[in-house]
Amino acid sequence: MADTCLITEIQRFAVNDGPGFRTNVFLKGCPLKCAWCHNPETIGAKPQVYWKKRLCVQCGACMEACPTGAIQPPIDPVLAQAEGSDYYKIDLSRCNDSMQCVGACVYNALEIVGKPLTVEEILDEVESDRPFYDNSGGGMTLSGGEPTAHPVFAKKLLAGAKARGLHTCLDTNGYCAWEVLEELLEYTDIVLFDLKHTDPEKHKQWTGVDNTLIKENLVRLTQKNVETWVRIPVVPGFNDAIQEHKAAAEFLASLPGKVARVDLLAYHNWCQDKYGWLGQDWPLGRVEAMEPSLLEIPQEFYQMQGLETTIGGSGFEKAE
Repeated sequence: MADTCLITEIQRFAVNDGPGFRTNVFLKGCPLKCAWCHNPETIGAKPQVYWKKRLCVQCGACMEACPTGAIQPPIDPVLAQAEGSDYYKIDLSRCNDSMQCVGACVYNALEIVGKPLTVEEILDEVESDRPFYDNSGGGMTLSGGEPTAHPVFAKKLLAGAKARGLHTCLDTNGYCAWEVLEELLEYTDIVLFDLKHTDPEKHKQWTGVDNTLIKENLVRLTQKNVETWVRIPVVPGFNDAIQEHKAAAEFLASLPGKVARVDLLAYHNWCQDKYGWLGQDWPLGRVEAMEPSLLEIPQEFYQMQGLETTIGGSGFEKAE
């Protein structure tokens, strides 16, 4: 049964995930492990705990509450928060996800990420911003994680949104059986489809899976004339070379149907706090954010192939 699904965030007033002002619903769980993932809390399919060291006073209440001894003994808060400190409050190897530590923390330094919500609970919150959708052409964007990893719930949520007269976008990495994706299209106005790399080996090296199924699904989408916005996260060392942009542009131009637009999304490292809250090291967090203007030359390669192309993907802008 899929009466509820774990949701990490319902993000309001988003402008880069479809047309107009949108509310993004982030489902938890993804089959890919992208090295640059900006939402690491959405990869795992079960609830996790954030430890926000700036809020922690090292009182020891969480250690007393933990049934498995997974909480580290308190230390001086200044040392715990010092630059370069490797102190992390939870010994993840001993944690049994009881979440009793969260309940014991009165300073909100421990927080559960991944809350089970029903379709109606989600849609009630989404619909509260209907005036902004009506004025801007916006609506709900179903994201993650990966929505197709929760096919029954995703279908119910999209169908419920359409029943309420809401515009819908499906943000997907395309790594799923075609039958799963096709089921969701009936209730989807626009598909936001990630194309990370055209080379299967490099794709697998950086995401954990090759891209054969992903490319096949993109072909099928365009054959069905589904409005599709292809989104390319441009990551230093992965797919930022000119020859890689050329290969992507040629592939998109060769598809049997039209791609409505291509959005080039410059890499950034602004999510590094999330990795710290989860107790995870993130090597790419030490890579400087990419200046969007660096994508102006690659943008021309896509435009030369007749592809409408933006930098940043705003739902309020048009490519030149």
